[in-house]
Amino acid sequence: MFIRQTRTNNKATGEGYFTFRLVRGERIAGKVRQITILNLGRNFSIKQADWPLLCSRIEQLLQPQDTLLAIHCPATLERVAQRIVGQLVVRAPAPAPAAQAESGAASTPSAAMLPAPAPPDFQEVDIDSLQQTQARSVGVEHLALHALTQLGLVDCFTELGINGVTRAAILGNLIGRMAEPASELATWHWLQNHSALGELIDCDFNAMSHMALYRASDVLMRHRAAIEAHVFSRVQSLFALAETVTLYDLTNTYFEGEAAANPKARRGRSKEKRTDCPLVTLGLVLDGSGFVRRSRTFAGNVAEGITLPEMLKGLEALPGALVIMDAGIATQANIDWLVAQGFRYLAVNRGGTRQFDETQAVGIETAGGQTVQIQKVLSEDGQEVRLYCHSAAREAKETAMTRRFGEGFEAGLQKIAEGLEKARCEKGYDKLLLRIGRLKEKSRGASQHYTVSLTTDAAGQTVTGLTWVKSAVAGTMASHPGVYCLRSNELSWDEERLWRTYTMLTDLESVFRSLKSELGLRPVFHSKEVRADGHLFMTVLAYQCVQVLRRSLKAAGINDSWASLRQTLSVQCRVTASLRRKDGRTVHVRKSTVAEPALRTIYDALGVNPSPGGSKKLVS
Repeated sequence: MFIRQTRTNNKATGEGYFTFRLVRGERIAGKVRQITILNLGRNFSIKQADWPLLCSRIEQLLQPQDTLLAIHCPATLERVAQRIVGQLVVRAPAPAPAAQAESGAASTPSAAMLPAPAPPDFQEVDIDSLQQTQARSVGVEHLALHALTQLGLVDCFTELGINGVTRAAILGNLIGRMAEPASELATWHWLQNHSALGELIDCDFNAMSHMALYRASDVLMRHRAAIEAHVFSRVQSLFALAETVTLYDLTNTYFEGEAAANPKARRGRSKEKRTDCPLVTLGLVLDGSGFVRRSRTFAGNVAEGITLPEMLKGLEALPGALVIMDAGIATQANIDWLVAQGFRYLAVNRGGTRQFDETQAVGIETAGGQTVQIQKVLSEDGQEVRLYCHSAAREAKETAMTRRFGEGFEAGLQKIAEGLEKARCEKGYDKLLLRIGRLKEKSRGASQHYTVSLTTDAAGQTVTGLTWVKSAVAGTMASHPGVYCLRSNELSWDEERLWRTYTMLTDLESVFRSLKSELGLRPVFHSKEVRADGHLFMTVLAYQCVQVLRRSLKAAGINDSWASLRQTLSVQCRVTASLRRKDGRTVHVRKSTVAEPALRTIYDALGVNPSPGGSKKLVS
């Protein structure tokens, strides 16, 4: 076995370059022929002086029992030798399937998804010589590829003119985000050292530069609109979605570092309380089933209310589609825009006074077994309906909040009042007004329920006393705890249908939780704008794949979170078993471990082959 360097010309450009091949000599018809075992490519970086040692180590790994003394290689050569041996086993031909009987069609759905059985291959081996190597995870990768196939993403990438190497890098990024969420660099290491994805898609990630994963993200961003349109069109046909409801909301995530080169990296109100980091905002438009129709990235300090028209324009939504949004986006300007565009809307009312008449309310039982009381009120012009909703659980929460902030405000006033009795305390009227103003600012609105009075001397400049009286302002959280108001121009629906439709917005909140906790949305490690946008878009695509799997599994009664499913899938690996035969040669068999019962249940529910990658055999 040796390495041969061969000069080759590019047929398109005529450029000459060298390729490297691992070859061996075989006697065929009385003549010695050089047989190429593995093409090592044009970027083979091992020095020629090390080739004999590398080949000796490869032969020893293929025949581990034949050499008494181990060949010690530098770490660089050892890694290359292990990779080449792994490639030889992976690229070995699969055992030929047995010919099916005349009645050989599978009789049950579970049988149809099983690979055709291979013919028996009995060999006499030394059991004590068994070695198991190259263990790589395959369960998550196998199911992720199934989701990508369902979405037709590989075909979509091909139609967009994306070449094979870039397609493989995109798949590596996407599936890595589903299986082991991390940065592109960490995903590159995972693909090389822990995952069998390369075997499933016939790609050697060990020969791929980590920069290929970054460039793959750039390519995705260039085709973002086309990919989003393709994916949503595909899920509509897969699940027969009725496009009647549109959910819209925003979230933000933080950068590691200052990201000075990214104009969208701005400091704002972080939903993770990371006030020490710049932020970027992700906006999502979803349909009622939880699939993303459109995603966009905005500056970290963007005002939520101004983003709605940009996100909804060009969606080609059905006339009269219902748009659901939270209070941060439901500005009056946005409401007017939706009406002008022919949309219906359902949103939390911004500001206004609270009211609730229990005698005119109807009770609705929530999924948690609690009761929500809803009072329906029609606006004076008859163009809008308002739902005043009262929840006992929300009342308890808001009552506690009001009490806590009120007690804090009173404690601050008491501290000022006690200070007036001290000789050296500031007693100037204007100064004390400033202190009370700062105290009101920190009170979270509790100060509106207090009337504060200052007693001064005859000149009106020195304060001699401070008193306050508490009186709840009507129409506020203090007077109507647990009440919130929804508004809509859908006048034909009853209270229950409107309320239950609005609660679909909580599904969007669960999407954001999944993006952040299960799919690695946060933090963002990139300093360039296009790379940061690509990181967020890659996470959204990974979510689409997860949503396809979870929706299909839900139909089969499996409602696990993606984190739970991923844990179940992670136990399946591909392993190479090597045994010495009686004739002294070594047989290497690479195969996936048997799917355990919980994993097999998932595979059966999705109609997926439980033995990913099949079986490969090499005799050396």
